[in-house]
Amino acid sequence: MNFPYAVCNEIFENEGLPIPEHFALAAEYGYAGVEIAPFTFFEKGAVVDVREIPAAARAEARRAAEAAGVEVAGLHWLLAGTRGLHLTQGDAEVRRRSMEYAAALAELCAELGGKVMVWGSPKQRDLAPGVLYEDGFCKAVGFFQELAPTLEKLGVTVALEPLAPAETNFLCSAAETVDLLTRIDSPNVRLHLDCKAMCGGERDAPADVIRRYAPYLAHFHANDPNLRGPGFGELDFMPIFDALRDVKYPGWVSVEVFDFSGGAEAICRKSLRYMEFCSR
Repeated sequence: MNFPYAVCNEIFENEGLPIPEHFALAAEYGYAGVEIAPFTFFEKGAVVDVREIPAAARAEARRAAEAAGVEVAGLHWLLAGTRGLHLTQGDAEVRRRSMEYAAALAELCAELGGKVMVWGSPKQRDLAPGVLYEDGFCKAVGFFQELAPTLEKLGVTVALEPLAPAETNFLCSAAETVDLLTRIDSPNVRLHLDCKAMCGGERDAPADVIRRYAPYLAHFHANDPNLRGPGFGELDFMPIFDALRDVKYPGWVSVEVFDFSGGAEAICRKSLRYMEFCSR
């Protein structure tokens, strides 16, 4: 089964390349899509606010993707570099700002041609000391229920990402995340699974997690627990791709790495070759 493969664009931003060049390189290396981190529109160290991305820059990015023949798969690292935003804590003003920003992210995603926003953002969802899990859970349910009509209008899906306990204390497993999205009850709030995160936060093997929660799965990140690409570590992706094939997963398989050593070209090419081998 051939999956649509994407690559996360911070791998190109790390080499100092402007966003329009990311699409051409992704196409050259064999990818059908690019997943965008909003902070890559900004100078390193700048406070990120996607509402400040000029219309011309958005249009240029979309034209560059179309010219390269690749799709914008969506957005991730949604709240990286932002200030004063949070999902489970804060007063009414923090919630208002966070909701307005989430809507602005959805608008950016749609303008770029994307369909999925991966909601990880561990530090902006952590439960504060003394806050009960149930209280944070109810805040998150209400937040996404309020956001859902905007997502539906724009044709964008939020894919909630379980992250390991080493990264956050809220939504640390697929089971907890599915419990949340079931309560939200919107077709535009679904599940995202990430190989590194599954290896750090799930009791079961990634392939078993995929099979169990396949009906909720909207997006998928391929990476190794060593922070590098698929095929660069010890994680065996054969069972993972068997599971994706068995459940007829229809979405993107997107390469997300955190260790850029070796350079973008080597990472992209080797990751893709390995994934294609595993999915045959």
